[in-house]
Amino acid sequence: MSGENDARSADPVPFEPSLPASMRNRQEGLRSGWTTGTCASAAAKAAVLTLVTGHPVTSVEVALPFGDRVFFAVERCERGKDWAEAVVVKDAGDDPDVTHGAHLTARVRFVATPGVQIEAGVGVGRVTKPGLGLPVGSAAVNSVPRRMIREMLLEGLAQAAGQGGVGAARQGIAHSLLGSVPAGGGREGGEVSRGENVQGEPGLEVTISVPGGEEMAKRTTNPRLGIMGGISILGTRGIVKPFSTAAYRASIVQAIAVAKAQGETEMVFSTGGRTERGAVAAMPWLSQSCFVEVGDHTGLAFKHAARAGMERATLVAMMGKMTKLAAGIMMTHYTRSKIDHELLSSLARSVQAPEALVQALEEANTARHAFELIVAAGEQQFFRVLVERAGRMIGRWLDGALPVEAILTDFDGCFVAGTAGARWEV
Repeated sequence: MSGENDARSADPVPFEPSLPASMRNRQEGLRSGWTTGTCASAAAKAAVLTLVTGHPVTSVEVALPFGDRVFFAVERCERGKDWAEAVVVKDAGDDPDVTHGAHLTARVRFVATPGVQIEAGVGVGRVTKPGLGLPVGSAAVNSVPRRMIREMLLEGLAQAAGQGGVGAARQGIAHSLLGSVPAGGGREGGEVSRGENVQGEPGLEVTISVPGGEEMAKRTTNPRLGIMGGISILGTRGIVKPFSTAAYRASIVQAIAVAKAQGETEMVFSTGGRTERGAVAAMPWLSQSCFVEVGDHTGLAFKHAARAGMERATLVAMMGKMTKLAAGIMMTHYTRSKIDHELLSSLARSVQAPEALVQALEEANTARHAFELIVAAGEQQFFRVLVERAGRMIGRWLDGALPVEAILTDFDGCFVAGTAGARWEV
């Protein structure tokens, strides 16, 4: 159809807007919080101080990854025959975090094997799939928190030595511990944090627990990533910035990496919970790791799928985000991009829709209103043209590096229209 060809020739150059200033400004005056990794390191230091000195502590000072030092109140300390345990309550500041108020608990004991062993207790997940940068079977404690926990354990031992709370046999070791920490970092990797001078260190086992963590994890992407049994201990800067999207974008990249490590060759990106549920139900032949909820970050997700060498990627979205993507907008946050009514009316004309519908679309209040107008008019062809254009724009965004399909759903996540190669079990 000539109208459709005209619309194709007028395709804009796709782009990804920066995060809106309104989102950045929302951070002003809001409290930052602490990562689970920072809180776990504080609890570990408090536990080792209690273990060695025999005296519970009420606060500890810990180092953040970039050098700052902060004090944490210790909720509880307890000492047994050969172990000590401490609890630090996580304060996420003004960030909407499922782990806000979690009781990060560290139980520490001396063991015969030199080095620091990090174990997962109740409420902390274990890694069951590759692609997360951690060995399968290990505690879901990421590399930076591992380093922080190790360094704070060693610092706690050295501090106890300086206070005269360490026996003569351990005192010389404790005084030398800080010198065994490599400049600029600690040790990362598996259950034992390995390094140059492990043989010069005492053996310490620290078990990190989070009561209620298994329930918290149900509201995260952990089960799909293969982290089972609880939350992850996370954090690269030690601080949680309120309303930051960095963690969400990082989780998308991580989910793609996990799928790749599982040998998957196809990704299905959804823009919300209903579209994801619809996609999972309609494509039962795909592994759970193939499905990723990307929210507004469609452009980022497709770029990383292409970089990961995926062979195919499909977008599942409702009317609003599909229309923005058809307009070439690859980051669809509501404050950064609006529904293009001119595009809607142009696409309607390209399929010879009645002029009354064209005019109604130009005045539609919302994307949902536009959707309902099109359904009422029986113009199913409009939806096919819309998804074809959205798929084309994503493909152009990728410079053709990855075969792209698009599927439009209704507001219950049910199939409405798809590009020619899209697969959907209705």
